[in-house]
Amino acid sequence: MVSEYQMKTKVCLVGEAAVGKTSLIRRFVQDVFDDAYITTLGAKVSKKEIQVEVPEKDLLIQMDMVIWDIMGEKGLRDLLREAFFGGAKGILAVCDLTRYSSLKELDDWVQSVFKVVGEISVVYAVNKVDLREEVMLLFGEQDIEMSAQAFDATYFFTSAKTGEHVQLAFQRLAEDIVRRNLSTDLIKVEP
Repeated sequence: MVSEYQMKTKVCLVGEAAVGKTSLIRRFVQDVFDDAYITTLGAKVSKKEIQVEVPEKDLLIQMDMVIWDIMGEKGLRDLLREAFFGGAKGILAVCDLTRYSSLKELDDWVQSVFKVVGEISVVYAVNKVDLREEVMLLFGEQDIEMSAQAFDATYFFTSAKTGEHVQLAFQRLAEDIVRRNLSTDLIKVEP
């Protein structure tokens, strides 16, 4: 007999400006993509319900994922990090496949969140994989793997434009959050 539970969780998307954080969220939440670039000022909050199964414990979790799109400005990040990151249970760390500097900066972004909430679940999204053929790759999978391993993170090559692996990246993050918080954050769903 499968037991149903609810969990509400806060997830932060972090990374440099113009890596595609807002586009990833729009693809995940609304399944749309828009080429127009609009700078995120401060933080924008979205929400999506997602199901997570834990078959070994016969659990089905309905997760209300509250997704914070954090602006890619380091100065404001440091100034407002308590407000932005407080209460977060997961991080989708986003870099741009066409900009090596955006991968190198992820270390600082993840560390900033950890300073506020401690070590939480991290998944890397190496975004703009749809541009792979059009650019000379500045970094390879080994660079990504080394960066992600520092936080025990899984990584996915994503494209907000085509939708490639976007759902998978958010789903993996939700699963990691559930596993880390199974004993504390579940609310039983009464029949």
